[in-house]
Amino acid sequence: MKILVTGGAGFLGSHLCERLVKEGHDVTCLDNFVTGSPQNIVDIENLGLIRGDVSERLEGEYDQIYNMACPASPVAYQRDPLGTMMTNVMGMWNVLNLADWEKSRVLQASTSEVYGDPTVSPQRESYWGNVNPIGIRACYDEGKRAAETLCFDFERQYGTEVRVARIFNTYGPRMAIDDGRVVSNFIVQALRGEPITIYGDGYQSRSFCYVDDLIEGLIRLMNYDQSIGPVNIGNPMEFSMLELAELVTEVTGSFSPIVFKDLPQDDPKQRRPDISKARTALDWRPRTELLEGLEKTAAYFREVLK
Repeated sequence: MKILVTGGAGFLGSHLCERLVKEGHDVTCLDNFVTGSPQNIVDIENLGLIRGDVSERLEGEYDQIYNMACPASPVAYQRDPLGTMMTNVMGMWNVLNLADWEKSRVLQASTSEVYGDPTVSPQRESYWGNVNPIGIRACYDEGKRAAETLCFDFERQYGTEVRVARIFNTYGPRMAIDDGRVVSNFIVQALRGEPITIYGDGYQSRSFCYVDDLIEGLIRLMNYDQSIGPVNIGNPMEFSMLELAELVTEVTGSFSPIVFKDLPQDDPKQRRPDISKARTALDWRPRTELLEGLEKTAAYFREVLK
């Protein structure tokens, strides 16, 4: 198939491009390299590249479009909140218009952030969320929610084939050193011998999915041949920040002390997906244990930090 991956030079996008190329597809990466890196895709042979912005008009003939474009780390998306909102909304609009014209199938990389600071756990796709619409994270949270709305309105009004993946915390090689996400933060601090910084009391929790498992879930969802609505893709195993810090010091051999700082505004206290829908419809579940995934990720950062 001919496949377009917007944001294809990012952390997730580059792994997706690599997998799709290996499967023999004709893959084109579109990226403006604001947060994506040429280094992420330089070794992917036979990958087409368009340097461009998803929030501008798109052209081309594609069977499938994976919309992975948008800064995903709080540091990046809060640096340019208006650009983040435009990427989410206008980018989604442009992708859907191209898909409608070319009769392409679209997968939108949505996020667990649509649930905000959840009041129920685990989070099912039927949960509407608890989002602050005017907070510092709203450009991302509400932008992704608006993008989902566009997807299903296009499906209802024009019959566009859409698939929406609500991605929970994902980690692995090619994460940026300075992206501000907890796994990369902890590993980089530990390898540098710096204090490991925990925001909050350390008992807030997340569920961590290794990147290879996540990519498998996305591809299965894209190729699912029925309208299915949003699908959670993530690991239901829950870990506190203190537990994660202990595992990171174990895999890195670090003696870094732990320091605590105030929890940022609107930072969720708990994230855990209910993946029943993915298990039943896609026959998907994550297979990489956290310790194994952290070892692979730490090995990557050791090379980067040399």
